[in-house]
Amino acid sequence: MAALETSRGTEAPDFFVCDFFGATPKHDLAAMEHPLFSLSTRPDLRVVTYAHNDTVITVTPSVRGRATIFDADILIFCISQLMAAINAGVTTARKLTLTAHDLLTATGRETSGDGYARLREAFERLAGTRITTNIITGDVETTSGFGLIEAWEIVRRTRAGRMVSVSVTLSDWLYRAVVSKSVLTLSREYFTLRKPLERRLYEIARKHCGRQPEWRIGLETLLKKSGSTSPRRVFRAMLRETMRGPGLPDYLMREEPGDILVFAPRGVIEEMRALKPGPARPAAPPLALATLEAARKLAPGADVYALEALWRSELAKVPRHPDAAFLDWLALARD
Repeated sequence: MAALETSRGTEAPDFFVCDFFGATPKHDLAAMEHPLFSLSTRPDLRVVTYAHNDTVITVTPSVRGRATIFDADILIFCISQLMAAINAGVTTARKLTLTAHDLLTATGRETSGDGYARLREAFERLAGTRITTNIITGDVETTSGFGLIEAWEIVRRTRAGRMVSVSVTLSDWLYRAVVSKSVLTLSREYFTLRKPLERRLYEIARKHCGRQPEWRIGLETLLKKSGSTSPRRVFRAMLRETMRGPGLPDYLMREEPGDILVFAPRGVIEEMRALKPGPARPAAPPLALATLEAARKLAPGADVYALEALWRSELAKVPRHPDAAFLDWLALARD
């Protein structure tokens, strides 16, 4: 897919250099919606088929095993760098050049020799795992098989043989998702989650709950969407263990009768607990997607959801036209 045009002409660059320090973590919607990655900590050699509504996905591993949810950190790093560039008006390309140390640091991984060795194994699993699906990304329905990454290579090594610079070519499917901005912001605490299921639960909550006061899902459906191979009773026990522990970044979980799980943003719950008796705080309705897109153009590189939260915190009353009021507030804040 052709990259965006540059001010120097219409010729697309051959590669994109990942050099945006502290880029906000982003993940693509399809990977958050569907169980593309293995939750197993051992090589997963199973061919997995997942069907939900009108979507059918078949994931075929290589001899190295299916790509894991921790391997997806590489894709998150690449997506985050590309989105930071797009928001800043910088031209991008499917082929990325990145520094291995920056990737390890940004995703909370060890920078020891073992860390670099595991990184290489992750690249191999990502390149070897094949996806066949009819998921639509960027208004294009893909029905052919493709890898999560098309290719990778070590561009530069140290004298001891440790990778320094790596080149990664994303699949056209994934690159389309990024260019069409079919992504969501993740909490930086996501990389501190060491249990595969906790990471998957966070992705599901972030995708489906978002900024709603709460979101409900049946245990059976959650088990299916998670991609867990655990029996139902074991899966339920794992969920309860998660709820007893520190929990997920940004979201709280609770059980309701009838095997129902409820996810709610932590900020919403904490605000409700902190409120004292008195007049209710104004709550403007959700902003339109077109408004958030306009906000991204007004504030390139900024997290529009954080800006929206700040705007809401300053409201004295619900505006008659919330979308216009938010954009006016943002324009004034930039001046």
